[in-house]
Amino acid sequence: MASALSTAAHEGLAGRIRALEERALSPLAARSYPAEREAPEEDSPLRTPFQRDRDRIVHSKAFRRLKRKTQVFIAPEGDHYRTRLTHTLETCGIARTVARALALNEDLAEAIGLGHDLGHPPFGHVGEAVLDACLSERYGVRFHHNQHSLRVVERLERRSSGQAGLNLTAPVREGILRHTGPELPLSLEARIVRLVDRFAYINHDIDDALRAGILGEEDLPSAEIETLGGTGSKRIDTLVRDLVERSEAAGDIVQGDVAGPAMDRLRDFMFERVYLGPAARSEHARIERMMRALFAHYADDPPAPVVPGATDAERVTDYLAGMTDRYAIRAFSDLAVPRGF
Repeated sequence: MASALSTAAHEGLAGRIRALEERALSPLAARSYPAEREAPEEDSPLRTPFQRDRDRIVHSKAFRRLKRKTQVFIAPEGDHYRTRLTHTLETCGIARTVARALALNEDLAEAIGLGHDLGHPPFGHVGEAVLDACLSERYGVRFHHNQHSLRVVERLERRSSGQAGLNLTAPVREGILRHTGPELPLSLEARIVRLVDRFAYINHDIDDALRAGILGEEDLPSAEIETLGGTGSKRIDTLVRDLVERSEAAGDIVQGDVAGPAMDRLRDFMFERVYLGPAARSEHARIERMMRALFAHYADDPPAPVVPGATDAERVTDYLAGMTDRYAIRAFSDLAVPRGF
């Protein structure tokens, strides 16, 4: 009886979702069924394949570590600064809003948004740049957080069954890989995440920079602020409205010729004044010394492999990129600070 009920529930859910999506979603939207997984598995009787992917990401150790990874400010002591986790949640919320407005698949956009930064190393973009340089110098390979995010979900994380990898669907894996980089994702839902990732981080990083006193309101570029809005929420609303209106007309995920360039100029301003500005550069040298010392230590004595057959470069990368800011600081302290007998 239980088996018959489970089968009926599964068939009922899949049928209802298929019918609902045909009625409610755009013809351009990704469909939830059938699930395209590397290892075929029976669908859940209660969750669509993309909902199942979402839950696997949220329950992963890599997702939990995001709360201790830098967004802009290194291991911030203030309770109100963003972390990689809060950035992920803000991106995810914006992505769902846009997907719903365009009658696209919200569950797919949500799963990609939650997984897109799982492979980020500690110390934000400077940590990524130093790790990339170290790998290139020692092993002749490169580091890109989007590629490592894919490795996290495909190889490093484990399911509750103990099997390697989360066995996510192909559209989620592809969206994670291509949320940045030269290649556009195939699905419109992934293209949403690719853009709103910037909506989120540019505007919440402005908020954090104002809170930290690195910027004053008078420092913000007046033309871009006038175009997009005087507060973070107004700027995000302007960008989202523009994205929805332009995308609906184009049948693709595109920005308008006013809001899009204004956002790009605001991003350039943030790189000049905040991400690579004087306050950040004073920390960058310390972070680089720390990351290079840790890299040299683990390259000379690579950690045990998480993935069987991993190369030395992969073993070092998997270990270092998985660190939180605080763990990396502790590890460096253990190496650098003398201890009594």
